[in-house]
Amino acid sequence: MRTVFAVYGDPIEHSLSPNMHNAAFKELGMDCTYHAYRVKPARLRDKLLRAQAMGFGGVNLTVPLKQEALKIVDADPLATAIGAVNTVDFKDGMRGYNTDGIGAKRCIEEEGVQISGSNVLIVGAGGASRAIAFQFAKDGANITIANRTEEKALELAEEVSDVGNAKGCGLDDLRGLIADSDILINCTTLGMHPNVESTIATAEDMHPKLTVFDIVYNPLETRLLKEAKKAGAKAVPGVMMLVYQGAEAFKIWTGMEPPIYVMKKAVLEGLKS
Repeated sequence: MRTVFAVYGDPIEHSLSPNMHNAAFKELGMDCTYHAYRVKPARLRDKLLRAQAMGFGGVNLTVPLKQEALKIVDADPLATAIGAVNTVDFKDGMRGYNTDGIGAKRCIEEEGVQISGSNVLIVGAGGASRAIAFQFAKDGANITIANRTEEKALELAEEVSDVGNAKGCGLDDLRGLIADSDILINCTTLGMHPNVESTIATAEDMHPKLTVFDIVYNPLETRLLKEAKKAGAKAVPGVMMLVYQGAEAFKIWTGMEPPIYVMKKAVLEGLKS
């Protein structure tokens, strides 16, 4: 019997998760299918209960449902700390996880960069920033969260301090913050299509020992990453965060290691279409 998986969100038309997961299922010869459904927060509980009753294998959640899900599912400690769920598994009740931070972690580690003991500067204080800050702090990094609204950065840093070292600040001395950092992570939308000339920093702000990770993946090479290369820094594109967070969800649902190269190819093809 075919097993159904899905991603819920609003809007949802842009999601590349169906491309990615269906390609993985096909590659592994699994009788599974993955769909995208538009779901509003007020309907999430009913939709999740229905998916569970219908025997769905699992569900991903995207904006604006990740925080709403905490009221509904049995979230694991990391998802609870982050304050957001992006993966729901139905094998033992309705369990909630957050794989966004793990996706970012794998992006960095695949480049041979050590997280533990590193000084990590995260620009932005939204949902992605939360997931990455909690994950990296838990893994032993020293986190600085810089945000246009300093109060939000301070609030998030205080929460992250429950699992590791974190501090918050504004953007007034961004160049100085970058100079003191080993890893710079852009968790804002600056540089996202169509505003491709926007960037949080330029080559003049960076140093050669810096690793620059941009979670924006459209375009594949943002201006920030181009500036990082000019500075001789290591540039890490954001597309693999999408792939790795999806791969982690795949493992939670199936217990199997997914074909990363197939998932990446499907995402890249989806971005071109």
